[in-house]
Amino acid sequence: MTHERGRWRARAQTGKVAGPTAVEPAMSPSETVRVRVEAGRAEVRLNRPDKHNGMNLAMLAAVTDCVARLRRDRGLRSVVIAGNGPSFCAGLDFASVMARPLIAAPALARLWLPRINRFQRWSLGWRDIGAPVIAAIRGHCLGAGLQLALGADVRVARPDARLSIMETRWGLVPDMGGAVLLRELVGIDTAKELTLSARILDGREAQRLGLVTHLADEPEARAHELADRMSRHSPDAVAAGKFLLQDAWQAGTARAAAAERRWQRRLIGRINQRISMRRKDASDGSPFRRRRIRR
Repeated sequence: MTHERGRWRARAQTGKVAGPTAVEPAMSPSETVRVRVEAGRAEVRLNRPDKHNGMNLAMLAAVTDCVARLRRDRGLRSVVIAGNGPSFCAGLDFASVMARPLIAAPALARLWLPRINRFQRWSLGWRDIGAPVIAAIRGHCLGAGLQLALGADVRVARPDARLSIMETRWGLVPDMGGAVLLRELVGIDTAKELTLSARILDGREAQRLGLVTHLADEPEARAHELADRMSRHSPDAVAAGKFLLQDAWQAGTARAAAAERRWQRRLIGRINQRISMRRKDASDGSPFRRRRIRR
């Protein structure tokens, strides 16, 4: 995984956080994932363009390592996930994985362990990052690729993107967090129809069904715009709001109300809440302190 401190064309001028960013991902000789962080904004790019960013074991390891490092970065304000080349991610690269059985076997053995495994953290791990995560989808977004995108907080896709829960076609079920994430986005009848048919949707239909949040001809640019907009306020309030909704969405009334109280207690009177009260509006340049809220 390559980490770069490049310049982005669109840099947020508001909602700055005092102090430098803390993320320093290590270099990976595979370079299957490239990460750069600028002023607290991270861009994560899958980097196997000649394979439409098909997931191999090196990419799986790089993504889970990236998620763990971003989760620890208290200066992080937003994350955009995209793919280099024509596609977001065409799913699991079976040929690449099965060509290395000595590596694949221990990874597959984790399916028998009674806890979330590395394959599931591929998508579910993004939910534990205390900043908004936005997936920018173009080209193929299939199988493991769609499950990765569903792990983001918001999805922006080209109208002609191709999305599918494709595992049934290979005699499998979606087991990389897909069942967890689908229940928050669509009804069970829609989830069953998409899973059992393995049919391919374009971006327009995916948005109509609730799998995609926004359509854009340039999804990466739109994703950065949304990331900047969601990064203007207190980083603690943004993180707590994200975690609150995840905790409350499938909970009963009592547990959802308890989650509201729990997250609010962690915000009231803290330094970033006091800064928020002093700021005239979101364009005020008063810097927030580094985020304290975490899972």
